[in-house]
Amino acid sequence: MVQDNNKKQKIIDAFKMHSRDTGSVEVQIALLTDRVNLLSGHFETHKKDFNSRRGLLALVGRRRRFLNFLKKKDAKKYEEVLDKLNLRK
Repeated sequence: MVQDNNKKQKIIDAFKMHSRDTGSVEVQIALLTDRVNLLSGHFETHKKDFNSRRGLLALVGRRRRFLNFLKKKDAKKYEEVLDKLNLRK
């Protein structure tokens, strides 16, 4: 359930705004989405892991807040991020 460093670096490279960017809203949304997808796969085999499910809901809530912020800040970028990550809203 831990993100691989190589995969994490690829996600950062795909969403970064400039060469040294590791914490922009877009990068954080992409990293959270990867963690949500990773945990979703975990629940297919561990249906009764309610403690991890609570953590998943916290991640989804954090991602939602980042998405709302991005939507207010730059609606075009918001749509691009949703399309790249195949998120609905």
